[in-house]
Amino acid sequence: MVGKDLLKILKESKYTTVLSGFEMLQENGYPAIRDGEESYDIEQKYGYSVDEMFTSAFYSTRKPQFFEFYRNELLSALDIPPGKGYLEMAELEEKGLFQTIITRRVFGLPERAGCKNVINLHGSVYENYCPHCGKKYPVEYIREAKRVPLCTECNAPIRPGVCLMGEKVDNAVITKAADEVQKADVLLVLGTNLKTYLCTQLINYYEGDKLIVVNPEPHFSDKYADILVSERVDITLEKILKELGEE
Repeated sequence: MVGKDLLKILKESKYTTVLSGFEMLQENGYPAIRDGEESYDIEQKYGYSVDEMFTSAFYSTRKPQFFEFYRNELLSALDIPPGKGYLEMAELEEKGLFQTIITRRVFGLPERAGCKNVINLHGSVYENYCPHCGKKYPVEYIREAKRVPLCTECNAPIRPGVCLMGEKVDNAVITKAADEVQKADVLLVLGTNLKTYLCTQLINYYEGDKLIVVNPEPHFSDKYADILVSERVDITLEKILKELGEE
């Protein structure tokens, strides 16, 4: 009776904050470019690893190669629309059961699914700007550029609005996310374990006693959860919505 039990907890909660993790991205069909065969194929294709290319240093010194990788391997994934888990998350937010969604993922999937109150710790591929004059550019401008996308005002290279490896997350964003975790009655961790960077950054701010983890992959940190659901996120959220619909 996972759906019924979780629905009861969510309905009794005055404020529920969601941490949306990597498994949700994979459930949606997005590539795991830093893991497995994708990572090997990318290194063979470009001559550099993902960890080398998705950095501020690589962006600064090898812009043509950076944008070739960025367009081909990251922005191409935007053709995949938000899937079941994200749509369910948006519906639960609309019904007042989720108050805030926090994620490190940069593809804007919660917002594209209809979520309203989202904190993107690492920014979004949809927010691009000129570091020289500040003019903002849509993601289509980056995707359609032949080589390095340049500012139409000052001809400076455009900067993707994402946090590259080696860069610190904006303090104001972290503070806002920490506040959302601190005031939560229920902290719902979806598609990640409690030792990932997303959780270790924020979990200490949680002062409640209903830390719920929904994640199909077992992990030693599961023992720290008050409630553990070992299944796909989209399946669990579907069960909650089904119970809600039957009331």
